[in-house]
Amino acid sequence: MATDRDRRLRMLEAARLYFVCEGLPGGRDPGPVLEAALRGGADIVQLREKAPRCAEELVSLADSFRHAAAEHGALFILNDRPDLVAACGADGVHVGQQDMAVAEARELAGPEALIGLSTHSPEQVEAASAAAHDHRPDQISVGPVWATPTKQGRPGTGLGLIEYAAREATIPWFAIGGISPQNASSVVAAGAQRIVVVRAIRDADDPEAAARSLRESLEAGAGVGR
Repeated sequence: MATDRDRRLRMLEAARLYFVCEGLPGGRDPGPVLEAALRGGADIVQLREKAPRCAEELVSLADSFRHAAAEHGALFILNDRPDLVAACGADGVHVGQQDMAVAEARELAGPEALIGLSTHSPEQVEAASAAAHDHRPDQISVGPVWATPTKQGRPGTGLGLIEYAAREATIPWFAIGGISPQNASSVVAAGAQRIVVVRAIRDADDPEAAARSLRESLEAGAGVGR
């Protein structure tokens, strides 16, 4: 019998566009921008709060993300807090290289949850791909391709890391960092089949049109790979 994890893994494998947003973008209800992103073609939404929030606040902020994802048949991922995956009704969690080990995140989030991991170098992509069992993430983000305010202090990796991941990664991966409708085609040309964006949708005059444009760039890429 298929489990929740099996279903989530199938959705992850098919996912192409991943939208990350804070709980109150610009101090506003996230519902409209989440709905627009999902209508435009996003497959995953992530709640990422960089400002300190207590558990009760995060659980409350998660409501809009969980409902929007469920309405559109998308995945809902929580950032950095595997201990709150169940309470938030999330499908999984994303952690950074310095946050905690994948196995620890998996233990906290539960066996059905998806675990994502940030990677910023060929060595980190290789390590994630080579990991086994509970130490192996279900997906990785690769970048930031270009320097971005959402990753302050981290220089852009350039398209070379995307080309490396396209050749070497054995795990579903998403290019991230400064990607927009204007440059998405160059990321796809470098080998990306999946992308993560924040500002490109959140700050767009027409978030749904921005999401659709990004999706079209991805679908224009040759083939469907990891």
